[in-house]
Amino acid sequence: MRPTLSVLKVAVLSQPFKRSQLGIFQGKSKQYGNNVPFSKHKTRRTWLPNVQTKRIFSDALNQSVKLKVTTRALKTIKKHGGLDNYLTKGMKPSELGYEGMRLRVGVLDAIRTPLPASAQLRKSPAFLKEQKKTAGKARLAEIIEAQRAALNRVKLNQKPTLEDARRVRMEVMETLGLKVASDRNRDNKRAILGFLHQKANSRQKVLQGTS
Repeated sequence: MRPTLSVLKVAVLSQPFKRSQLGIFQGKSKQYGNNVPFSKHKTRRTWLPNVQTKRIFSDALNQSVKLKVTTRALKTIKKHGGLDNYLTKGMKPSELGYEGMRLRVGVLDAIRTPLPASAQLRKSPAFLKEQKKTAGKARLAEIIEAQRAALNRVKLNQKPTLEDARRVRMEVMETLGLKVASDRNRDNKRAILGFLHQKANSRQKVLQGTS
């Protein structure tokens, strides 16, 4: 006897909130309800969880992880003292979802096989901040030295002129990485300003003559 369609038909199962599998939502999902005005004419509506994109630092992975998390999950992460404790101790595996379980496995693997001390130091936020600060100090020292050298070159001349001062200023601005207008553009601006000034004076004279 051949099976009927009712036997072959697959039961339709309710799917969970698919968006929650792409982040850490901590049980928050899409909710359904009605808008009920004074006229009592109900209209269907939905409520979405408050989802935000955040970068949360993981001590085990030694890097910041970009996640889509709800505000409820953020409060719980802060309560447990960090992302690692939240994934490994704070929540049950069934409450984490696909993305949470992926991060949990990565954190547990990183805890079992930690990075060498030198690699951890190179990737730590404190080391990166200190490295950036040192680079800024070196850049500032280079700028100051270039300015001193330019001033010394001017002092060697017997009679410094305005042209020397302009050249020093341009060298300092180039060292700082600022844009310096060319002499041609500066001359064009002066010519335009002079022309406008002459036009304004001639117009004022005409007005005075008519009055």
